[in-house]
Amino acid sequence: MKALVFHKPKDVRVDTVDDPIIEEPRDVILKVTSTAICGSDLHIYNGYIPQPHSMVMGHEFMGIVEEVGSGVSNLRVGDRVVVPFPISCGTCHFCNMSLPTHCENSNPEMYGPEGGLAKGKGGALFGYTDLYGGYSGGQAEYVRVPYADYGPRKISDNLTDDQALFLTDIFPTGWSAIDWAELKGGETVVVFGCGPVGIMAMKSAWLRGAGRVIGVDILDYRLEKARLAANAETINGKDVDAVEAIRAMTGGYGADVCVDAVGMEAEHSFWASAKNLIQGEMGTMKTLQRCFDAVRRGGTVTVVGVYGTPFDNFPLHQWFDKGIKLRGGQAPVHNYIDNLINLVETGKVTLEDVITHTVALSDAAKMYDIFNNKEDNCVKVVLKP
Repeated sequence: MKALVFHKPKDVRVDTVDDPIIEEPRDVILKVTSTAICGSDLHIYNGYIPQPHSMVMGHEFMGIVEEVGSGVSNLRVGDRVVVPFPISCGTCHFCNMSLPTHCENSNPEMYGPEGGLAKGKGGALFGYTDLYGGYSGGQAEYVRVPYADYGPRKISDNLTDDQALFLTDIFPTGWSAIDWAELKGGETVVVFGCGPVGIMAMKSAWLRGAGRVIGVDILDYRLEKARLAANAETINGKDVDAVEAIRAMTGGYGADVCVDAVGMEAEHSFWASAKNLIQGEMGTMKTLQRCFDAVRRGGTVTVVGVYGTPFDNFPLHQWFDKGIKLRGGQAPVHNYIDNLINLVETGKVTLEDVITHTVALSDAAKMYDIFNNKEDNCVKVVLKP
């Protein structure tokens, strides 16, 4: 089959690789009909999250069931499904605690309690390095889906692929950022980062009763997308001091909730990069710092942008003094997906309006370059195998 393969940082290619096969009774083989490039794929592409050998990329995908393992009774050949990006067994200690991203069975080689840099990681993720299970991803013509009696969800033929695809990751991830904030209604929510996840967090904020939604970014085309797709007020952080602007918009208090939807690959200076080399850090925590600055006292900061290393300048004093509630991590998609499917089916939310590029899988390497370099007003890329 054809698949988008990571070889080394900045080197991804559409190669011919072996077809996946049923390996365990709870597996299915999926014929992929749509898949997407995620901002977190760029962390691998740019070398922020290491991968020592070639790997099929991609954790946002959907398709048609092609083969069914003997242990799967809820799916049949021909079923059309979306697949949550975390790989979870559904039966272990943490899955039974509704913590599917901490599944203790899906990542046996690297799993552990520490949450360290190179060991003791959480549950597996599709196409997301050996640290997270080493599973082949879905930027391919076919993919093996483990624990398929627990993860995949059937999708109505009334929904197009574009309407349903983002139930795999970016909508549940944006939803997590708002769910963790426990909105009561009427809050001001500021989302730092107007990429796909940030826009989904803005949509989720409205659905959960926010009174005001503000998006912050430094790229005009992403800010425009936030205004059009999420009806958000926007702030360009290159034109004004975003923190001061947020305080001015909230009577001097700051936002009730700030969401970090950027993570460690926020824009940062040459000197910050040089400091990273000395201190063994990757990227920057600048966006998280902005969230701490912009949130009101006693407010909430949620983090769905990825961080892969420690940072020596974590503002612990500020967190303590302001009494900030802080939540973050990988989205527990399995917990949310059934409700989110219903929101899409009943027309309460539109997801496909973040798509800017739809191309054949054969063009995937070119689109990684365009997306990474923020060219051609690229917000979200869908690939068609």
